[in-house]
Amino acid sequence: MSDLFTQLKEKVSGKDMKIVFPEGLDERILTAVSRLASEKVLVPVVVGEKSAVESKAKEIGVSLDGVEIYDAQSYPEFDQLVASFVERRKGKATEEDARKILKDENYFGTMLVYTGKAHGLVSGAAHSTADTVRPALQIIKTKQGVKKTSGVFIMVREDEKYVFADCAINIAPDSQDLAEIAIESANTADMFDIEPRVAMLSFSTKGSAKSPETEKVADAVKIAKEMNPTLVLDGEFQFDAAFVPSVAKKKAPDSVIKGDANVFVFPSLEAGNIGYKIAQRLGNFEAVGPILQGLNQPVNDLSRGCNDEDVYKLALITAAQAL
Repeated sequence: MSDLFTQLKEKVSGKDMKIVFPEGLDERILTAVSRLASEKVLVPVVVGEKSAVESKAKEIGVSLDGVEIYDAQSYPEFDQLVASFVERRKGKATEEDARKILKDENYFGTMLVYTGKAHGLVSGAAHSTADTVRPALQIIKTKQGVKKTSGVFIMVREDEKYVFADCAINIAPDSQDLAEIAIESANTADMFDIEPRVAMLSFSTKGSAKSPETEKVADAVKIAKEMNPTLVLDGEFQFDAAFVPSVAKKKAPDSVIKGDANVFVFPSLEAGNIGYKIAQRLGNFEAVGPILQGLNQPVNDLSRGCNDEDVYKLALITAAQAL
């Protein structure tokens, strides 16, 4: 396990953080939660019918000591969850609707987080991103001042750590979206002990090219600086001007970013997704994520191709986000 996760483990251990795993019959989930519980890193809450979960754990040979199992069908405070859901979804769900909806493990798990019975949620091993994120957007919702959630990757190679955003959620962010993504990405960097130096990327550096696309990024820089005047942030930059000191000296000599950016905000999902995969495949960086940011409480989405190590790591990240 890299130093990044060793640090996260130290940060969250001993704090009795409860993380919900709605996919209680998935072997990868059960293997990861068994490890998390045995190491006393956090308190895993698995959703599922208790006898079925215990039978599956026995079948694959993992211990559930220290793991809590919640079943929507028999949960003693289900009525309170129903009432809270109806209140949260004012005018959009009746009590009858709520009782049906909360039988879904992702909605049930998300309500556990919303009502303070858990600190965060990890799902997606057997569900689509939409099935994981939709309940969070409807119930937990985005933070005040943030219109949309976004997805970042922490790119890790030995001692190097960078934040790439948005690489997972927003297809065509506008200037306001990009500014919010920049602020939230800086917060995520802080969580990983990265002192944020944010570069807003484009195919132009400081007006070297003019187009609606470059002006969108330049406007985002202005908005972000108004939102957080103390944040070290600038743009628009081509990647080399943001990352290479000698290029920065020529292309943007007056910028606070001196070719030393460590948080990179891409102008579109297309650019961000391509960018992180190039770094991953050609640069041999480990891509940690996507980490969802901008929500009031942490919910994170696994890839359906994940392994138990991925589940373990995302649980650590989710717990750290909740601190």
